[in-house]
Amino acid sequence: MSKRTAAQIIGDMGENAAEKYLKNKGYTIVGRNYRCRSGEIDIIAKDNKYIVFAEVKTRSINSIDRPVAWVDRKKQKKIIMAAYMYLEKNNIELQPRFDVIEVVYDNITRMIISVEHIEDAFMQEGDYSAF
Repeated sequence: MSKRTAAQIIGDMGENAAEKYLKNKGYTIVGRNYRCRSGEIDIIAKDNKYIVFAEVKTRSINSIDRPVAWVDRKKQKKIIMAAYMYLEKNNIELQPRFDVIEVVYDNITRMIISVEHIEDAFMQEGDYSAF
């Protein structure tokens, strides 16, 4: 059995907080940590209108940047390509949407301080078929 790093433990803590937040907002969680050759999607959720592909970023309250700053164009492209693969394998009638969920925690107490849900954080632009 492999040891988990502090970053993995903190990442899981953030994803758990994000999942709870989405459930409280009325979303149904379809999956977590969906992996394919194109990348990974932290949380897949749905409501009546959207299938949501959410990237969860967890950072300490002492972090210089907001967590969303770590979801750059390269990361966005990987998420979009993974979402395409997910949609190809599943019969989904809902409109896809790409969200970011920022989780901020206190690095001393390891307690969650805030969860911020950024809907439509990024969109597909151009043709990613080459990725």
